Amino acid sequence: MSKQVTRMNNDFYLDFLAKWQQIVSLLVFLTLGIGVLNYVFYKISFSTKKTFKEKFDLASEKESKKLLSGHIFVAIALFLFCNTLEYETMKLDGLWFFIRLFVSMCIGVLYGYIAQLIIKFYYPGVLEKKLKKLRYTPRINPENGNKMKLLSEAEEDAYLDEGMQAEENVFSVDYDVWIDEATGYTKIEKYKGHLSALECDRCGFQTLRLQKEEIIKEATDTEDGELLKEFKCSYCNRIKRKNVVLAHKIKEGGDGSHLIDDPLAHDSRISVVKIEIHGVNGEVKEFDFQNLDQAKNFLNEFDFQKLEA
Repeated sequence: MSKQVTRMNNDFYLDFLAKWQQIVSLLVFLTLGIGVLNYVFYKISFSTKKTFKEKFDLASEKESKKLLSGHIFVAIALFLFCNTLEYETMKLDGLWFFIRLFVSMCIGVLYGYIAQLIIKFYYPGVLEKKLKKLRYTPRINPENGNKMKLLSEAEEDAYLDEGMQAEENVFSVDYDVWIDEATGYTKIEKYKGHLSALECDRCGFQTLRLQKEEIIKEATDTEDGELLKEFKCSYCNRIKRKNVVLAHKIKEGGDGSHLIDDPLAHDSRISVVKIEIHGVNGEVKEFDFQNLDQAKNFLNEFDFQKLEA
């Protein structure tokens, strides 16, 4: 009787294993196909966008998410594929089935975790370069094919209404104004502000953020001071300290703040200027600017109350 029960249980297990093999084999192709199609459809959508601005908006909003979801499906497909291996070994004992299940799960989770780390810490740098190219590639006048010029912050105000200028004054929106100098045709593009971190010189990821500042030496009317800045990488925990000179020539702001009289000088090697402002209550504001002039204008007109409004 016990032998008959054992034989029945063994037959049931082998029947289950055969069906599992068939179903999982189909699911491998199904999940892998969904993951690939998910990203392919995004690329098709991206390529069908007619303007650089439309491509910029789509890439900044969805590209990282689509990449991550695609890799999640690949991780699931990898887990399922591993559950089709060593079929003959699985027939020997049901214990091997659970061992394979556990090992497959570990492999799938490991792949998904590594993919998530790459997209979170490495890919933002790649995406930022792509977005810069989309934003600053010269626009073309659709009427005559002429290449258009991007106006500076000072030049673009003449083409922005009061509402647009108010948005830029509180740094909630950034407008790019392109003009065809031959015909006067203009194109205005609206962009959201975005936060960013510095690139860590140890791990290479853009995860280095300012943690604290300490004045080592106060600036006087005749001597420069010294400020110690401490940065920390959220990925590899690298601590980086940098000494910054506090210029002795300063001017007093209307709200009691102190700004360096001329903190920036023109340098053609600089492509992006990043400013990070820390409030006394611990709030942190970060801003990116296309050039040094924009950053200087920001510092000259800075008012923390505008940011809180």
